[in-house]
Amino acid sequence: MRDHLRAGVAVYNAGEYHAAHDAWEDYWLDLERDTDDERLLHGLIQFTAVVHHARQRNWQGVAGLAESATEYLAGLPDEYRGIDVAAVRSVLARFDSDPERIERSPPPRLVHEGEPVTPDDLRFGPSAIAARIIAEESERFDEDVLEQGAAYARDDLDCGQGTSEFVTFVMDFARSPDDRDIIYQRLAEHVAQRDHRASDVAGLFD
Repeated sequence: MRDHLRAGVAVYNAGEYHAAHDAWEDYWLDLERDTDDERLLHGLIQFTAVVHHARQRNWQGVAGLAESATEYLAGLPDEYRGIDVAAVRSVLARFDSDPERIERSPPPRLVHEGEPVTPDDLRFGPSAIAARIIAEESERFDEDVLEQGAAYARDDLDCGQGTSEFVTFVMDFARSPDDRDIIYQRLAEHVAQRDHRASDVAGLFD
């Protein structure tokens, strides 16, 4: 769960407010209802929706979601799973009373384990999650390429390599929005090459 939490916080803090919820939603869907973990992720998902709707000037949506998100987070400790829940509840209260505050100040940052995590702070696991959801959010990238690149990266790491070109490409894709197109292109080329090598030996010993 920690990797999903950090990935979503980092994507949110990078300004991808709508995409951030996907890092939590995939995990949240498999959780038992009304557990603390489920309520935390449900509340965070709705929190990002509050920010998204505020940026779209959908004030009615902001107020309703702020109240709902607060209800999900109400019974949790002030800090839970490394998330500063008290700060999130405080922000939601301000949005509920003044939905148009987003026009006067930037969206609040999320904190995990005492820091406002960004993609630059992520290790490979959460970086792979962040890269996939960023690709899903964009029409320019095929998320399957990111998924396969991450799978090859894990294979390389499992084989004892300290790192690999796939690890670098996946992490750079998450961290470098200005260079994302060229990083994706190079990753796609390397995935195609690895796919081709795998197909060349497939079935040889069957």
